[in-house]
Amino acid sequence: MRDSFQQQIDDLENEWAENPRWMGTIRDYTADDVVRLRGSYLPACSLARHGSEQLWSLLHNMDYVHALGAMSGGQAIQYVKGGLQALYLSGWQVAGDANTAGHVYPDQSLYPVNSVPTLVERLNNALRRADQIEWYENNGEVLRDWLVPIVADGEAGFGGALNVYELMKRMLRAGAAGVHFEDQLASEKKCGHMGGKVLVPTQQHIRTLTAARLAADVLGVPSVLIARTDALAATLITSDVDERDRPFLTGSRTAEGFFDTEPGMATPITRGLAYAPYCDLIWC
Repeated sequence: MRDSFQQQIDDLENEWAENPRWMGTIRDYTADDVVRLRGSYLPACSLARHGSEQLWSLLHNMDYVHALGAMSGGQAIQYVKGGLQALYLSGWQVAGDANTAGHVYPDQSLYPVNSVPTLVERLNNALRRADQIEWYENNGEVLRDWLVPIVADGEAGFGGALNVYELMKRMLRAGAAGVHFEDQLASEKKCGHMGGKVLVPTQQHIRTLTAARLAADVLGVPSVLIARTDALAATLITSDVDERDRPFLTGSRTAEGFFDTEPGMATPITRGLAYAPYCDLIWC
């Protein structure tokens, strides 16, 4: 039987306060908010939890973690056989050859929003099958941990905070261990090597990270949340509302109404420092 409503709140508050995993993490919501969103039944996201804990351990016990992008279950199995301890699931791969629309797209978030979670589930299904076969053939012993953590690309969230919240839940139900979100404007998303990137204000991306963390907390998964900034090469931003962004504005605007910004290291450093309390890793 599940703990009482208040007991769940107390347990969660204690977890956030005492577990070193959450040292320095800022949440702009309460344990009461989380428990209210859970409902009376909380599904067990065991693959996501296992992968998240495994990835967190790897990041703290290795200098770096090798991970290659996998587009199929067969690739995932071969990577693990080859010794990789984590897998990556890139949005550009999904766009180009592994989306639920069955089309070939450029890396501009044009594919259906369920594409990455669907592929995460597919990879985990393949790894589980490999685990089952080895377990069966070796009388209950496996030679390796097949269920390695999968880091998935959340793009720019496919919309606002509610879209991010729902996408993150789908990622975790599919078994993703970590998810990264970038600070580009979703509707103007550009691939990493393309020009014309449009940033959202710093405070808006913090809302994205907060929504993703809330989704993970609601599902009870210590997901590894990665904040990606494209500020190093971006030359545009949607608004001058955030004072942290203003020092990097040039004072001019485009025909679309975007604000011109100065690219360079200072901008991503400033953004990274602002994002850090709301995520686990920074990607620039």
